[in-house]
Amino acid sequence: MPDAEPDRGRLTVLSGPSGVGKTTVIRELRAHHPELWVSVSATTRFPRPGEVDGTHYRFVSEPAFDELVAAGDLLEWAEFAGHRYGTPRLPVEERLAAGTPVLLEIEPQGARQVRAAMPGALLVFLAPPSWDELVRRLSGRGTEPEEVITSRLAAAREELAAEPEFDETLVNTSVQDVVARLLTLMQVGA
Repeated sequence: MPDAEPDRGRLTVLSGPSGVGKTTVIRELRAHHPELWVSVSATTRFPRPGEVDGTHYRFVSEPAFDELVAAGDLLEWAEFAGHRYGTPRLPVEERLAAGTPVLLEIEPQGARQVRAAMPGALLVFLAPPSWDELVRRLSGRGTEPEEVITSRLAAAREELAAEPEFDETLVNTSVQDVVARLLTLMQVGA
C-alpha cells in the first residue's frame, strides 16, 4: 500500500448508471493516452460476446469471488443486476506507488467504498443527456434480456440520485468533450 494518499489527479473513479457510456469514454481515452492504467474488474457474470477474460473483466466463479472478498483483496465490490463486480486492490496500489495515473470504472456503490478507503481519489460522475437517451442506449445494446434491462433502469434511477456525492459531473453529450474534460480533471497532458 502506498505511504501517502494519491493525488486527486492520480486516482480517478469514473462512475454513473449502466448505459451512460463509461466504456466508450474509456476506450477513447486509452486510444490517445495509453499511459493511463484502467483497472480490470473481477465479475461473477458470464462474458458478453466479444469480451475477453483479463481484458474486459476478470471472469470468476462465485466461490472465487467470495475468496477475494474474505481475503480483503478487493478495493471495492458491489452486487449489480444479479452479479458481483469488484476492483482487485493490489494492482491499483502498485500502479499508484509507481506514479501511474489510475482510472477505475465502477458503479456508485463501489465509488463510495473507494472514497472511504482512499479519500484523495477524484470521483467523477458521468450523466446521460436525458433519461430518454439512457433508456434508448440500454435498450439498443441488444446484449441482454428485457428483464435485465428493466432491472438496470431501476438501478439507474437510484444511481442518478447519487450524483451529488461526486466531485465532478460530466454530461455525456459528446465523447470527445467528456474525454477532454476528464483529462483536465486527471491532470494528464492532452
